[in-house]
Amino acid sequence: MQYPVLVIKLGSAVLTAADGAISKTVIKKVAAGIAELSARYRVVLVSSGAVGSGKAYIRNYKGTLTERKAAAAIGNPLLIQLYQKYFSAHRIPVAQALCERHHFSSRPQFLQLKETFDTFWENGILPVVNENDLVSNVELKFSDNDELATLLAISFDADSLLLCTSAGGFMDASQNIIPLVQKIDSTILGYVRSDKSSVGLGGMTSKLTFTRLASSLGIRVVICGLKGDTPFQDAMQQRNGTTFLPQQSNLKARQKWLASGSITIGSIEVDKGAAKALLQRKSLLTVGIKAISGRFETGEVVQLTNEEQQIIGVAKVKMNYLAIMENLHQKNSVAAHADDIVVF
Repeated sequence: MQYPVLVIKLGSAVLTAADGAISKTVIKKVAAGIAELSARYRVVLVSSGAVGSGKAYIRNYKGTLTERKAAAAIGNPLLIQLYQKYFSAHRIPVAQALCERHHFSSRPQFLQLKETFDTFWENGILPVVNENDLVSNVELKFSDNDELATLLAISFDADSLLLCTSAGGFMDASQNIIPLVQKIDSTILGYVRSDKSSVGLGGMTSKLTFTRLASSLGIRVVICGLKGDTPFQDAMQQRNGTTFLPQQSNLKARQKWLASGSITIGSIEVDKGAAKALLQRKSLLTVGIKAISGRFETGEVVQLTNEEQQIIGVAKVKMNYLAIMENLHQKNSVAAHADDIVVF
């Protein structure tokens, strides 16, 4: 029997000590927790902290994109050495997996990636994942590691996704952690604050966006902290952070890969009629398109938004952005076939 997949994402703030360096105490706790979970799950660890580990080596560091790339290139091997040291105490070898967006945008490339991870798990190896910052194009970068972790969780059909943050969970208006969220509705969205930690890229807005996507596709998501002796085990048992219950999902593996966003270099805004038709599993006609953004080509995956600018799904388009613009008023022109559309 194959164990279920568990994706754990560690933010920069939870890994960083007061002096700005990666906390060895935290890494030791992470290793112990994942070692225990590895008996029941195929674990993927998505770890931030590379830039923080390497930026001290950049003179007069100001945080420019080029400096971040250089810092990440320095910091990644330093970070992986720490993981190797503390996981070796549990006899777990670690493998560094630097991902780029094209690993998800191409179905054949993704299947190769998945086969490699299967080999890791078959041999008791823990994949430690980060973005390949050195070569990632700014337009095709992951927005942050919350997105990367979510892509992995959805694409690997994970049972659970843990997003570890310094906030310790999702808070209400009184700054109390909400232990359980059955569904992300307008009330929950109203609690979102736009601030983020001083050392990370993603804030709670980012986490809630990707939590909504993952939970809508049948994945349990826990936003939690690393306090206590067994934070991961506590999170899995609803004793740490906020648990977002998974929604019912009957999507097939290819549809989940498509729903993960694959590659989001473009967006299509649809009118109310088209949005209703998509919910009824119908194709997207150009006449129902209000606006497009991005220069996407035929066969690429784009986001679908409604008139309120909410993301309602993704679609693999049958024509490029220019052809869609030229056919906006054609009633029977299909922009995306129903089989290539996933609505959230």
